Amino acid sequence: MKIVLDDVEKWYNRGESKGVHALSGINLTVNTGEALCIEGPSGSGKSTLLSILGCLITPTSGVALIDGKPLSRLPDRFLTLHRRQTIGFIFQRFNLIPELSVLANVVLPLLPLGLAPSECEKRAEVLLEKLSIAHRKQFLAAKLSGGEMQRTAIARALINDPPILLADEPTAHLDTKLSLDFMAVMLELKTSGKTIIITSHDPLVSGHQLVDRCLRIRDGMLENTT
Repeated sequence: MKIVLDDVEKWYNRGESKGVHALSGINLTVNTGEALCIEGPSGSGKSTLLSILGCLITPTSGVALIDGKPLSRLPDRFLTLHRRQTIGFIFQRFNLIPELSVLANVVLPLLPLGLAPSECEKRAEVLLEKLSIAHRKQFLAAKLSGGEMQRTAIARALINDPPILLADEPTAHLDTKLSLDFMAVMLELKTSGKTIIITSHDPLVSGHQLVDRCLRIRDGMLENTT
């Protein structure tokens, strides 16, 4: 799916003394099947940009389009449905529920769909096997290593087979080997046609063969592209 941002601005608490101009004049096109890396220091606007791309927040002004649909103008309930069907998120700190098993964490996005529990588990087990974490499916998330948490988070992001994957600083808490393992999984997913957007300040990510293009963001503005 193609993503287009047209002159997007984002303010937090606009008009107040502590208002923050998080994004300014963002024009960006991400083509179907492209892998994009967004680099920048902390506080530069990376996470805000990713949140708009992922339909978690809407722009203050400008237009965000996915597959030609102006998502910022959709009612919240339609936006939620679109996000659930279209976008998979991989968070920096994984956001797993520690008291739940690996399997239970992975099936969570399927619960609103009303599928039979057996169908949910079947889908999850296929992904866990593919990601070499099936042997841990009954372990609590709290008992997993960093790499196992990462693979569980990837499985959860993929459970609805979304065409778009967004990853926020995915290697920030991983060592070099686990980071390379993560990028290898992303490369395989890209070959299946998924659009991938990663925010990172890790040279291992930006220099990896997965990445088609790098953008740099500073003070809420895109500086250059490569």
